[in-house]
Amino acid sequence: MIEILNADQLRRARRSGALVGDILQELRERAAVGVSLLEIDGWAQELIRAAGAESCYVDYAPSFGRGPFGHYICTAVNDAVLHGMPRDQVLADGDLLTLDLAVSLDGIAADAAISFIVGTARRPEDRALIDATERALDAAVAAARLGARTGDISHAIGTVLRNAGYPINTDFGGHGIGTTMHGDPHVANDGRPGRGYRLRPGLMLALEPWAMIGTDELVVDADGWTLRSATGSRSAHSEHTVAITPEGPEVLTRPSRP
Repeated sequence: MIEILNADQLRRARRSGALVGDILQELRERAAVGVSLLEIDGWAQELIRAAGAESCYVDYAPSFGRGPFGHYICTAVNDAVLHGMPRDQVLADGDLLTLDLAVSLDGIAADAAISFIVGTARRPEDRALIDATERALDAAVAAARLGARTGDISHAIGTVLRNAGYPINTDFGGHGIGTTMHGDPHVANDGRPGRGYRLRPGLMLALEPWAMIGTDELVVDADGWTLRSATGSRSAHSEHTVAITPEGPEVLTRPSRP
């Protein structure tokens, strides 16, 4: 089902989005060498509960996962890229970490993801990969204008990633979001412009370019959730929740402080 939010729901979505952005920024600042993924999950739980919000992940049990997920945040390290289940793993210097967070506040969900280097950035290819997903996200937001179609967003993402030299997987991508975390329409990370659902005021989308170096194939961990590069190559993921408005796309999941 495709949800179209009313003015009151959009006001609540702004609060949900700001909370997601702020929590991700807080966790990025805490994610140092020697910190475990389970510690990050615990901090996410504390921050979500302190805000009076609810996790969208704890009871999440879609058909593609071995659910329920049972944790408060997705933590993907190095070759892991999506649905990274927190585990007893300590972050090492130079790890490429992705944090993906979705919460619901006052009945409206917001979803965002960031990728960054823990400690010392020693590999230029890691920075280039992260930069490509961030530039693809910027292009996706710019394309998410009233009257455009989802294919225009997909094409914008795919153009950036392809020009940067990264293969593109279209199995997992962006999605509608509102009173639930995942809804229609699906927004693939590559596609043809002028195709798909026409963007309307009140539509909210989670746009999430992700890429892996040298492959578009994924494998699933024994935990039934964590998706990794089939070749063990590094991966990165950038995501924002965006509202479609008459004034243009509104990014809701930026942190409230610099």
